[in-house]
Amino acid sequence: MTDNRMSGLALITGMIGTIITMAFHPTGHDLLASGEFDSVARIAVAVHALALICLPILFLGSLGLHCRLAASNRLSLAALVMYGFAMVAVMNAATLSGLVAPGVARHMVTNETRSRDMWSVAFHLSGDLNQAFATVFVVASSAAILLWSIAIFRSSIFARALGVYGCILAPLTLIAVLSGHLRLNVHGFGMVVLGQAVWFISAGVLLWKETPGPAQLGSA
Repeated sequence: MTDNRMSGLALITGMIGTIITMAFHPTGHDLLASGEFDSVARIAVAVHALALICLPILFLGSLGLHCRLAASNRLSLAALVMYGFAMVAVMNAATLSGLVAPGVARHMVTNETRSRDMWSVAFHLSGDLNQAFATVFVVASSAAILLWSIAIFRSSIFARALGVYGCILAPLTLIAVLSGHLRLNVHGFGMVVLGQAVWFISAGVLLWKETPGPAQLGSA
């Protein structure tokens, strides 16, 4: 299998896993619902574990995308750096939401009223930190998509429709989030992920379909 195909498969697989994460992602209200904590907590841990597994897969795919779009203008390299920064941010967000918040919530539902208030503060703090890291992820990943889309325009690689979509998606996402019109709760973040998934899966399909050049045939 060529490097392009492996990179394309990584982008497609990683994004499908991320979509599954958001589809089954419970809310904080679900986590604290009476009588449902254990089952919801298990789902929260499972979906965030899947998300964490997908992150290195996505980065490997983005590395292959960078190599395919690499040129002297360094746009693709800058995009890869921004996407790596985004991966670190969303890793922290997923850890807080899937591994820290359920543990804190368990203390809230099992401790006495006096201790529950303290754990409630900790629960809300973990939520605020999650939102902060999610915002960093949205900004950095949108910047990466914009830079890769411009690189597509400036080269003859891939269909320009992908570049057009990325150049529209990234600014609109940034405006919606930074203006406060799109909140990064489960539903808002899910919308961001879905929009980015269309771009990355499309890029993955194009990488998969690429005819290998002479330098790639040896790795097939």
